[in-house]
Amino acid sequence: MSEQFPWVEGGVVAAQGFKASGEHLGIRKNRSKRDTALIVSDVPCAAACCYTRNLVQGAPLAVTRANVADGHARAIICNSGNANTCNANGVEIAQGMCALVERHTGVPAGDVIVASTGVIGQEMTLEPFENGMAALAAALRPEGGHDAAEAIMTTDTVAKEVAVRFTLDGREGRLGGISKGSGMIHPNMATMLCFLTTDAAIAPACLQQALDGVVKDTFNMLSIDGDTSTNDMVSVLANGAAGNAEITGPGADYDTFAQALYQVCAKLCRIMAKDGEGATKLLTCTVTGAADTGAAKLVAKSVICSSLLKAAIFGADANWGRVLCAIGYSGAQLDVSRIDVQFVSRAGIIPVCTAGSGIPFDEAAAKRVLSEDEIDVSVQLNSGKASSVAWGCDLTYDYVKINGDYRT
Repeated sequence: MSEQFPWVEGGVVAAQGFKASGEHLGIRKNRSKRDTALIVSDVPCAAACCYTRNLVQGAPLAVTRANVADGHARAIICNSGNANTCNANGVEIAQGMCALVERHTGVPAGDVIVASTGVIGQEMTLEPFENGMAALAAALRPEGGHDAAEAIMTTDTVAKEVAVRFTLDGREGRLGGISKGSGMIHPNMATMLCFLTTDAAIAPACLQQALDGVVKDTFNMLSIDGDTSTNDMVSVLANGAAGNAEITGPGADYDTFAQALYQVCAKLCRIMAKDGEGATKLLTCTVTGAADTGAAKLVAKSVICSSLLKAAIFGADANWGRVLCAIGYSGAQLDVSRIDVQFVSRAGIIPVCTAGSGIPFDEAAAKRVLSEDEIDVSVQLNSGKASSVAWGCDLTYDYVKINGDYRT
């Protein structure tokens, strides 16, 4: 992945003017685990969101849509451990969470982005939030990003947080974010929860345009298990504290901002894919030489979604025929007789297919290449100049174990 901008510490509070917290409010039975995150800007922000395409959607998405309809917001609250989805009182709870944020922080309820993750369809009440919001608000601090990242985790094994710095209009800006997602992830927007903040000054319409464009090439190119969740959301707040001239349209500053946003989101995709439920390996498919971007994306996503290939990667088995099979049913129009495939990792490169046909290769060397924890399936279609990349993971015994008793 191209890394044009320097990485910085701080995650979702790396940008100026943001505070965050994460506390245990009692939603999870395990009191050692944080279960609610709060992120607040010192000043009003431009806001943009993308949402799941699943027709079954959590109540927080509807409330968030209404709250950001004017292109502005100032706070984000998210609980884990119980997804506010398919609950008769879901909207009431989501709106109640926003009202509690207003009561304890002063941020208007209509300027709050609200999210929820965990088991779907479980009964839920506002009581934990009523009892714990004061402590959550009191814990807000400029160094609280990691606490917030931990508070949104479900089956995640690591907190996911990154940030970059860049220059706009001669001023240094920062953009960072946190995300959660290890399972129930499939490229159909937004594939998990992700909260981003920046101190860049950018108009709401431009912010939404940038987010929409980046999502297509990042979160919509990520799949763990083929299941698109009901609570998926990506949200970004921009408070303008960097002091750059507001980005209101196309130009060099817009391009810089969009590139920084891509770098952060792509990195979060890689972290999520590598932390897929039960996963032992990050699986990347890099497609080059496609006739158009649409074909490249279809092929890349089809390859990383193949259960058979994912299982082969788990077993370090260079069963490259499964790559060709996945390409063949991807729906992309292409000439199979031109396809080249190779497996790539830190241990080396193993070409396995040239011009659509198998070639001799060293099985022992291939085993070494596929035994690494990050594997790239490189596909050259030799039909044009378009390219794409998708991220996934291997399919292991533990995936079934985790999801066999997820609720209990």
